[in-house]
Amino acid sequence: MQTAEDVAARIVEQARGLSRIIVALAGAPGAGKSTLSEHLLAALPAGEAALVSMDGFHFDNAVLNAMGFRNRKGAPETFDCAGLAATLRRIRSGGEPVAVPVFDREADLSRAAAAVIPADARFVLVEGNYLLLDRAPWTELAPLFDLTIFIDVPLAELERRLLARWTDLGRSEEAARSWVEGNDLPNARLVIERSRPADIIWRNEAQML
Repeated sequence: MQTAEDVAARIVEQARGLSRIIVALAGAPGAGKSTLSEHLLAALPAGEAALVSMDGFHFDNAVLNAMGFRNRKGAPETFDCAGLAATLRRIRSGGEPVAVPVFDREADLSRAAAAVIPADARFVLVEGNYLLLDRAPWTELAPLFDLTIFIDVPLAELERRLLARWTDLGRSEEAARSWVEGNDLPNARLVIERSRPADIIWRNEAQML
């Protein structure tokens, strides 16, 4: 079974001859993207790696209310894909630090300019559900990635993790199940069924790394 260190070694190899490499780390909700990202950041050369999370590009709840999408938060249309693409283009051009938003899950909102990608960060990881989604406007992201990773997790395991996530955040078991079955699992199926093939498949079947 390949380890995070193995994947980091592949990223370093892919980066040969490049001043910067941008790596997409995609997977369904609950797949373990944030956890794998943390492991990769630790395994890549110290001080040379940085992370961008797609979740930071969630539309605010007030915007979702106006759009009529609040009950679908987490679906593709509830993200500012164009804003993510513009930010990745700035990062790809290099030469200057780039501020990026960060999603606060407990507060259920994005914090603007909450992190900065340093100008000298050679390895930039981008993690999110829909980075490989094979439909517009998400396909516009494809040219921005030098390497792609997809985390493969069985749907039953995703369901278990997602139920635990929402109950840990204070929802009742009934409310958590309603949200997971009505929102998270349909999103997970979309990611699994409609994502483009990745360069690396990471199978994370049972435990969160």
